[in-house]
Amino acid sequence: MGRAAVRGPPAAGYDDAFSVTDLSGRAQIKAMESARTSAAALSEVTTERPDFSTIFEQQFDYVWFTLRRFGVAARDLDDIAHDVFMQVYQHLDQYDPTRPLRPWLFGFAYRIASDYRRLARHRRETLDEPCEGIDGAPSAVERVATRQTLDLVWTALQQLDLDRRAIFVLHDVEGHSIPEVASTLAIPLNTAYSRLRLAREQFAKSMQRLRLRQGET
Repeated sequence: MGRAAVRGPPAAGYDDAFSVTDLSGRAQIKAMESARTSAAALSEVTTERPDFSTIFEQQFDYVWFTLRRFGVAARDLDDIAHDVFMQVYQHLDQYDPTRPLRPWLFGFAYRIASDYRRLARHRRETLDEPCEGIDGAPSAVERVATRQTLDLVWTALQQLDLDRRAIFVLHDVEGHSIPEVASTLAIPLNTAYSRLRLAREQFAKSMQRLRLRQGET
């Protein structure tokens, strides 16, 4: 397959499903409502396998933002996203069209982002990289949380181990079930539950620590 058509950064507003704030607060619930609704709609099964060009056009933005959440540097996002779709193309005959598509794509993004982050030259710069918006226009999440809080959330998310972050994003942000998450990441169900618990604890502690540093109560 030739290299897929070049795509730039997704349009503003797609990142609505990304940010969560407080694990028990109302802001988190509101911020995640649209993500969970979208995930439920995307979970409707079909019996026809989509062609690659359709997947690429419809899911590029999702893959792009998934990689961003995994700490892929902004300058590398397009290239790494295309690497993901190369893998998708090569394994498309293995996709079960009766299962949701996005968790399947998430698995490719997770593995490729893991390989990317193993390179020591990327590790420090991605953790230190500030959260830059794709566009100045406010998103749905930004209407329920301040920019300052979004920056805190981004920092706390980046501090999660990659394995825990994958569970946290798939379940708490995108609303997929734990059995589905375990299947996507090819891990035992008990391991998925354990990582989710640890991820929530680590995220909550990071948020608390970051807020204390800013003098918040």
